[in-house]
Amino acid sequence: MSSVAVLTQESFIEHRSGLLPEQSGAAGGPSAGEDEEELPTYKDAFPPLPEKAATPEGTQETANAWTSKIRPLKSSIITQVFHVPLEERKYKDINQFGEGEQAKVCVDIMHKTGAHLELSLAKDQGLSIMVSGKLDAVMKARKEIVSRLQTQQASATVAIPKEHHRFVIGKNGEKLQELELKTATKIQIPRPDDPSNQIKISGTKEGLEKAKHEILLISAEQDKRAVERVNIDKVYHPFITGAYNKIVGEMMQETGARINVPPPSVNKNEIVITGEKEQVALAVTLIKKIHEEKKKSTTTIAVEVKKSQHKYVVGPKGNTLQEILDRTGVSVEIPPSDNSSETVILRGEPDRLGQALTEVYAKANSYTVSSVSAPSWLHRFIIGKKGQNLAKITQQMPKVHIEFTEGEDKITLEGPTKDVQMVQSQIQAIVTDLVSRMDYAEITVDPKFHRHLIGKGGVNINRIKELHKVTVRIPPDNEKSNLIRIEGDPQGVQEAKKELLELASRMENERTKDLIIEHRLHRAIIGQKGEKIKEVRDKFPEVIINFPDPAQKSDIVQLRGPRNEVEKCSKFMQKMVAEMVENSQTLSVPIFKQFHRNIIGKGGANIKKIREETNTKIDLPAENSNSEMIVITGKKANCEAARNRILAIQKELANITEMDVSIPSKLHNLLIGSKGRLVRSIMEECGGVHIHFPTEGSGIDKVTIRGPVEEVEKAKQQLLALAEEKQIKSFTAELHAKPEYHKFLIGKGGGNIRKVRDSTGARIIFPTSEDKDQELITVVGTEEAVRTAQKELEELIKSLDNIVEDTMNVDPKHHRYFVARRGQVLRDLADEYGGIMVSFPRTGSQSDKVTLKGAKECVEAAKKRMQEIVEDLEAQVTVECVISQKFHRSIMGPKGSRIQQITRDHNVQIKFPEREDPQAPPAEAPVQENGEANGEVKEPVDPNAPKKCDVILISGRKERCEAAVEALKVLVPVTIEVEVPFELHRYIIGQKGSGIRKMMDEFEVNIQVPPPDQQSDKIAITGLASHLDRAKEGLFERVKELQAEQADRALKSFKLTITVDPKYHPKIIGRKGAIITNIRTEHDVNIQFPEKNDENQDQITITGYEQNAIAAREAIQAIVDELEEMISENITLDSRVHARIIGARGKGIRKIMDEFKIDLRFPQSGAADPNLVAVIGRPEHVDEAIDHLLNLEEEYLSDVVENEAKMAYMRPPGGSVAAADEQRGHSKGFVVREAPWATGNEKAPDMSSSEDFPSFGAPVQAKASPWGPKRF
Repeated sequence: MSSVAVLTQESFIEHRSGLLPEQSGAAGGPSAGEDEEELPTYKDAFPPLPEKAATPEGTQETANAWTSKIRPLKSSIITQVFHVPLEERKYKDINQFGEGEQAKVCVDIMHKTGAHLELSLAKDQGLSIMVSGKLDAVMKARKEIVSRLQTQQASATVAIPKEHHRFVIGKNGEKLQELELKTATKIQIPRPDDPSNQIKISGTKEGLEKAKHEILLISAEQDKRAVERVNIDKVYHPFITGAYNKIVGEMMQETGARINVPPPSVNKNEIVITGEKEQVALAVTLIKKIHEEKKKSTTTIAVEVKKSQHKYVVGPKGNTLQEILDRTGVSVEIPPSDNSSETVILRGEPDRLGQALTEVYAKANSYTVSSVSAPSWLHRFIIGKKGQNLAKITQQMPKVHIEFTEGEDKITLEGPTKDVQMVQSQIQAIVTDLVSRMDYAEITVDPKFHRHLIGKGGVNINRIKELHKVTVRIPPDNEKSNLIRIEGDPQGVQEAKKELLELASRMENERTKDLIIEHRLHRAIIGQKGEKIKEVRDKFPEVIINFPDPAQKSDIVQLRGPRNEVEKCSKFMQKMVAEMVENSQTLSVPIFKQFHRNIIGKGGANIKKIREETNTKIDLPAENSNSEMIVITGKKANCEAARNRILAIQKELANITEMDVSIPSKLHNLLIGSKGRLVRSIMEECGGVHIHFPTEGSGIDKVTIRGPVEEVEKAKQQLLALAEEKQIKSFTAELHAKPEYHKFLIGKGGGNIRKVRDSTGARIIFPTSEDKDQELITVVGTEEAVRTAQKELEELIKSLDNIVEDTMNVDPKHHRYFVARRGQVLRDLADEYGGIMVSFPRTGSQSDKVTLKGAKECVEAAKKRMQEIVEDLEAQVTVECVISQKFHRSIMGPKGSRIQQITRDHNVQIKFPEREDPQAPPAEAPVQENGEANGEVKEPVDPNAPKKCDVILISGRKERCEAAVEALKVLVPVTIEVEVPFELHRYIIGQKGSGIRKMMDEFEVNIQVPPPDQQSDKIAITGLASHLDRAKEGLFERVKELQAEQADRALKSFKLTITVDPKYHPKIIGRKGAIITNIRTEHDVNIQFPEKNDENQDQITITGYEQNAIAAREAIQAIVDELEEMISENITLDSRVHARIIGARGKGIRKIMDEFKIDLRFPQSGAADPNLVAVIGRPEHVDEAIDHLLNLEEEYLSDVVENEAKMAYMRPPGGSVAAADEQRGHSKGFVVREAPWATGNEKAPDMSSSEDFPSFGAPVQAKASPWGPKRF
């Protein structure tokens, strides 16, 4: 056994400082022997650890110097190994260990449970799994392994009595979960309402046996146990439990059974005893014995005690009752709190009842309830901030309970009588003091002004509180109260009240006004960093100005404050806005680009002068911009003046003239052309002249042309010629027709209107749905063409206005076609033929007379069209088109677009069959008797007949149906195979299938690439025959591209190596890889440096095109040649200035290296010569750098010496710590008697000895020790 030496703080100080003077004086005297006796023994100074000895059961270990047991430390991480035999493995056919589903499952288990899994494969192909982690995590992981990596081949049942099932489940199912984790099985226990006693277990064979064994153990344990219920009158329970449960505790210890006595609050007589059968029987005997004894020997006495005093008799958690029972052996029965009875019953032996009664009355009267009158508003002042005032009282009298009731003018005290009296006097004194020096006032203020009284961030109310030393309570918004309470010093309360009322009065006089100011001007009003608005606010300090949030783009600026001030501020801001609007007029002046620099002038002199003299802002376009516009901003008159000044400069510099041409304003848009193309072409053709049209809608005819004289004249002639041409061709006429006639005038597919256009050459414009005048038709063109077209259209409109009624005969069997789908056919006829009305006879009348009413022309045309429809219906046939069901979806196209197109083109109806369910069972044939089914002879089914699901029905005229069949067959997809080398397949598919998807979308086909395991060169293309050739060509093109890329990759994979001394590698790489990245980019090559573990550390590999790789090698060789020309010189620089030369984050050294094109190497810590610095570079650069470094050393060294001199004066007087130690003298050390190291003569350890107290790292000669040889 080893012991640990403990050095106390006092002995350590003594050990450090040596003996005290008086002790050192005594040490030399004759009382040395006495001192020896005073020395502590080793056991006193360092008490030994307790030895573990076998102690009798139930006895406590003796106390020792260490006072507590040291609990053994256990690792929280455990490791378990589980084995899964080959026949029970779930994943057996694994190509490569560590891959596939098994690995994924293991990773998932680790994530789920937090345990670490390691898998290994045994020779018998069984799986060994090592699981590490916390016990709970390992158990969970084991369960997951069994359920997910092991096939659950077995299940078993175990029968135990139904009443034992709950012990298997445990509290809240904890026992069952623990059992499942422990055995890695699934245990199913029947529900309580299920009479079965069979428990089902499923899992591995090993787990089944273990779980079965555990369940049987639990059942066997319960078989040994017994439960007994004994009915004992509730009044005798205290005698069975004893005071503080002493008697029942002793019984449980003696018998080993568990005794459950219901608590006093539960009105039950039944006492439950559980345990081994013998233990339970013994406990029952003891309980009954106590009951019989007490029943014979006890008597009762009833006394009246005030209900309010009952709780004092009971005491906290019933402790007082237990105390009386312990002292007197008498049980005190208190009526329940919900019972109004005041009778207390004492039960016990007659000679003890008197003592118990005295104690009951003493306890009842030991506490009293009193109250102190105090206004409710003073309560919080009595309590104090965070209860400080009250805490002082309660700390002195902790047994007194002080209760403050909100809204009541009293404080309730409860506790021991003497303490309550003392607390009452203290609180009464506080109340008297507060009433004498404090007052309160209440004022009424409309809640809408409360937040203004508080101010932003509480600034107003806090100022009033601090100034008048009062507290002000403003009710929160949710209370909707208008009462404000002020409390504090009487004078302060009155002053605060006055100020708050003044504020409220001022607010009632407040006015809020909204100013409408354009959002774009808000920033200008606020000014840079709010300077301008600050001036306004300073001018009107009582007015609050609120601008809207910039994101809202609102024009409303809100002013709030006293009525007069708001009006003044409003007028001031309106004036300010008016000035801003006046000063923000803009004018654009086109100036030839070559003259912009002359307008700016040398150093901006010209433009600056114009700006200052005209008080305008002038913005010129950027140099790289194609714009020639100079924008002038300011007052209108000033802008005009600035414009004239700029134009004058241009006029002086070149032969520039300005000419006005009068062109009717209605032709301006025609001359400008779409997006200004027409006028731009004239300006470019005429040497870049400027042509300025007036703003649209102004009605001004004047067009301004500016530029060189000859070019202006040329532009004028072109403009006038173009205007004349446009005027001739732009003659317009207008006529009106009802909107329902427009479609008839236009005709089917625009046929009618095209005839008018072709015959007259005029352009006819019908109104769009957005136009206001839906009757207006505009005719544009030459005057002659317009007149002719107008005449034709007017005749057509006139004939349409002539309403007639006509009839025609239509067979009733065709009526349904016209009125079906809510009369869609009739609606189409009305739209197409000028809104005619078609009336069919009532259903069931069998009449064939149809009435048409409308314009004569429209009625005739509609009648003709209806006859055509009837003829089509008469000639209608139904044709079958057989196309395999698998192609139907492809034929229909997206959202049925292809079928809709065919029905429109061929005027037929197409019906597709219902889809056949491939999973539906074939229909059973009907039972036949004598070759007949239901009395009818059935014809045999033709095996070659097409399936119903493949037949498409087409209805319409025969020739149209046949054309539609051909159109459908063309849509049937065809599959062809194309040979493409297998190695190119993955490139054709592309990343995540992007390449093949692109081709399929582009060529509208489906491309199917065979799976990799087939190693096939065939690629299948499925689609319309018309698309296949294009897709095939596209695929071949892609193959050629890929083959070209392969060839390019082969060329680009040329590789060569260059031998370079490894010491030059960092220089070739450069700072952050800058140099090598530049070489790679410039020559388009990949350069690979050797890894740390490579044998050839001097080999650099270059990969790329051959000529590029050679060029890159030459570039690297040039760097190496340059590096080899460099020299290295060592200079001595004082190490104290190294940090200054290097600079913060190496800035200084980088600057020197960049400036002199050299490299600097400073010595590492612990170098033989810390002052030696290496300078590497070209000879001429090295010399210059050395001179510079030596100059820096001289400059920095003077600073270092000066700082050291200053530091000398800052050192503490008296020299070093070592000198102080010398003054104290030699330490005798800390000495104890009877130490294990004592070898005869007692000797304290020598603190100055390097053997007794060696330094770290210093070699020490081993010496003999009573502890035995050292073990390493």
